[in-house]
Amino acid sequence: MTAQSGHADQNFRHRHDTYWRLPMAVGGALTVGAWSTTAQAHVKWFAPYIVEASPAPLMDTITNGWFWLAIGLVLVFFVATRVFETRPAGEATLSAMDRASDPLWFRLDDFIRAVIGAFFVAIFAVGGVYLTPDLQTPAEWVSWLQLLIAFGVFSKRTMPFSAAGIIILWVLALRDYDLFHLLDYLALGVAVAAYLVLAASSNEEWRKHRFEVLRWGVAIALMWSSLEKFAYPEWFYPLVAEKPFLTFGMPRDVFIPMAGVAEFTMGFGLLWTPLVRRLSAVALFIIFNAAVYPFGRIDLVGHALIMAIIVAIAADHTRELHFLPAIRRAVAGVPVALGAVIFIFVTGYWGLHLTLYGADSGPRSQITDMTTHTPNAENPHGQTAEPFVNSPEAMAAFMATMDTMHGPMMEGMQHPDPDIAFMQGMIPHHQGAIDMAEVVLEYGSDREVRALAQHVIDEQQIEIEQMRRWLAIRAGGQL
Repeated sequence: MTAQSGHADQNFRHRHDTYWRLPMAVGGALTVGAWSTTAQAHVKWFAPYIVEASPAPLMDTITNGWFWLAIGLVLVFFVATRVFETRPAGEATLSAMDRASDPLWFRLDDFIRAVIGAFFVAIFAVGGVYLTPDLQTPAEWVSWLQLLIAFGVFSKRTMPFSAAGIIILWVLALRDYDLFHLLDYLALGVAVAAYLVLAASSNEEWRKHRFEVLRWGVAIALMWSSLEKFAYPEWFYPLVAEKPFLTFGMPRDVFIPMAGVAEFTMGFGLLWTPLVRRLSAVALFIIFNAAVYPFGRIDLVGHALIMAIIVAIAADHTRELHFLPAIRRAVAGVPVALGAVIFIFVTGYWGLHLTLYGADSGPRSQITDMTTHTPNAENPHGQTAEPFVNSPEAMAAFMATMDTMHGPMMEGMQHPDPDIAFMQGMIPHHQGAIDMAEVVLEYGSDREVRALAQHVIDEQQIEIEQMRRWLAIRAGGQL
């Protein structure tokens, strides 16, 4: 399936305030042992990407020492928390958390339904999306269905219809995109719809699982989407370059794998015992909130449902474990289960990609172009022209950019006013950098180089416009 051309009306790149999906992009890093956090957003909302592109070799992650260091630190924290939870002090801590969250716990259904309703009103107002700003659609009727979904969540009689509407939107998005991409949004589709059906049920055996299904949906979505940081680290490079505060001073190639481990393991923590899952929820809530200001209102809209579910998990008083309770209660079950879950998700992610797209998939493959941002001349992040193996052609293209740049740059710098000379010289200089970057996007194949080239294009275009405005004002005598 191919994203329809109507989805290309906006390019959701990292330099824009408008966006969608989590996402997630640079994922929330705990400095993993101490659980100190940084802002997280789904990278797909802010950077161009190609769903069909071949993921990085799994061995790159398996041989990464920072990955294993992060896993070790998380295991220490989880095991220590589980040991503490078995002690009287652990139960006292849970009781204190119960007391603090009592007002929300007793009205938790009202809270979740209000947030679901508000979320669908918000994306109705955004317009042109299915369930998240990353899943674009030109169909106007979709927005009106979202408004009906919002109204339907406030009555038990109509909640199943709202659930059906959500599933319809999820299936339509699946038609326009594909299963591999839509698994990122499991929590926003299937899990929320299942909650509405269970919450409306008169069968108490069903109803008691309504919060649990939300928890599983968010946990699976977080663990699945976190694997982008290992499979496609280059998607995060421009975002990290533009917002270096995200890394807390860590080198990019240290931060990204550790952030991926943090996101994955916190998702895993949501499925564990009461204290582990509630502390994981608190940490995730801090991370998602930290992303609101640097990434803007769209990030808040896109993450609203997930944030609400995380709040519900933190407030959940339930102690009962319905799935594999013996393993989850055992302290030794933590490393065993985490290892099993990592194996399942990693083999599922790389294996499903191999099954759907083949071993030779990539930006230059001959299979259908699976992008959520349709390629265009301004932002060539999808399939480009056929690969060129004749390096003299690339060399000639590079030399042409230098010839085009050199004359106008030297001419511009001859102005007697040094300010004007600087501006007039820098404009062709920047245009030369853009032209060189476009040559790389046409002939190059290295993921990191191509990502950097796109970043150069985006930034240099902004600065060229700034310099042209300044020159226009100066020419008008307003400076």
